[in-house]
Amino acid sequence: MKKGYNSTRSKDINVTASQGILQGLAPDGGLFVPNFIDQINLDPTQFIGKNYGEMAKAIFCAFLDDFSAKQIDDSIQGAYYSGKFEEKEPVALKKVNDRYFLELFHGPTCAFKDMALTILPYLMVESMKNVNNQQKIMILTATSGDTGKAALEGFANVPDISIIVFYPKDGVSTVQEKQMLTQIGDNTCVVGVDGNFDDTQNGVKLILNDPQLAAELANANVIFSSANSINIGRLLPQVVYYFYSYYELLKRGEIQPNEKINFVVPTGNFGNILAGYYAALLGLPINKLICASNANKVLTDFFKTGSYDRNRDFYKTSSPSMDILISSNLERLLYDVSGADPDAVSDLMAQLKNQGAYQTSQTLMEKTGLFYAGTANETETAQAIKAIFDDSHYLMDPHTAVANKVYDDYLNETGDTTKTVIVSTASPYKFGRSVYESIFGDCDCNDYELLNILAQKTGTTIPKPLKDLDKKANQHQGQCDKTDMSQAVLDFLNDQVDKND
Repeated sequence: MKKGYNSTRSKDINVTASQGILQGLAPDGGLFVPNFIDQINLDPTQFIGKNYGEMAKAIFCAFLDDFSAKQIDDSIQGAYYSGKFEEKEPVALKKVNDRYFLELFHGPTCAFKDMALTILPYLMVESMKNVNNQQKIMILTATSGDTGKAALEGFANVPDISIIVFYPKDGVSTVQEKQMLTQIGDNTCVVGVDGNFDDTQNGVKLILNDPQLAAELANANVIFSSANSINIGRLLPQVVYYFYSYYELLKRGEIQPNEKINFVVPTGNFGNILAGYYAALLGLPINKLICASNANKVLTDFFKTGSYDRNRDFYKTSSPSMDILISSNLERLLYDVSGADPDAVSDLMAQLKNQGAYQTSQTLMEKTGLFYAGTANETETAQAIKAIFDDSHYLMDPHTAVANKVYDDYLNETGDTTKTVIVSTASPYKFGRSVYESIFGDCDCNDYELLNILAQKTGTTIPKPLKDLDKKANQHQGQCDKTDMSQAVLDFLNDQVDKND
């Protein structure tokens, strides 16, 4: 088989890294996966003493088959070392009692999506050069809260690329929505959808595979792509911070060479934890990947029973980025554990589409032994935020709190004392009301005043990107029904054409 990226639903589709990044979604609706991951041999000693960018280069060189070393270097420098992040390194690892929090929220939008979406625009621009693309690109993105702002921030004013973001109108926090609505850039568009995240994500997938819409874009010399984690260019950068945290622990003397560690990941669309799985496939010593869900616990039920069933109540929670019932990236895991069998994956995805559920075999589930799954309800999430603040004066956002609670459950159930990293996905200030009320009780001020009170009462600092957010003017006011997303895309396309005429 030719080395490259196959669709999870067909081995006949084989593309380069650049083609996969530009297309986003495979033509058959599948996701691109590297067919050569088992051939990658990373010398573990090469990561010792390296900074984040150097680790990223080693990993990107292994995956980006048609990129030059200079293209990779330039992309890394532009993304991580040009002033977009608060500190010298883009992430921070903090020890709190018996666990470590990998803080991925020190970027321009205060969420872990920055780790991939600051570099994706660079990768996309280089990909356009690599395939000699002469067309403009329209990025189509569905967000449950954080991807939207991070994608908008990354692609704002990038030449020859425009971006439209759909989000569930009543399914994100006040701060998340305001971050998106205040985004500047003539090539950006934000639309609130009357529906939940699954509605917006399904709508984007349908649009990406709509031949009539594609023809309309072609007439304007435009092609679709995606900035969601269905795009392989979004997923690969997330592999890096698993390596970074491991070697940071090694550097601090917290672990010995080759010692295994656990990662706990608050999980919605399964992209973040899948990146950890890919890190394990590359040889990173991982003992367990602990999948943490909120009340929308479709993934927890899957790992416990082998049954994936989205036919259930949908809950709006304090951790909205996890309010998802169709976890797209699980398809990539199914592809791997099925022995790279696209027919098996296609069958399961057809069942999910038509019946809303599928049951996997016991043989397949036995190959998911690296995973443990658990859940936290709203009360438990709030209790976790308060408990760790009262004990250690450490602030967690609700998503991280879900992970922390699930890790406590894992400890109680297994007694496993393996060193453990909790992947902390967002600044607590993005969910200020939930955090404040978990610790101090009700507050009847508005969400922006509350951030200042939270800072005063906890002795912490509001991140610069969130400070005075309420004083910024909204730039977007689009809203549509979930059935009208295609029309919103056409309206944006026409607007972009008019601007360029």
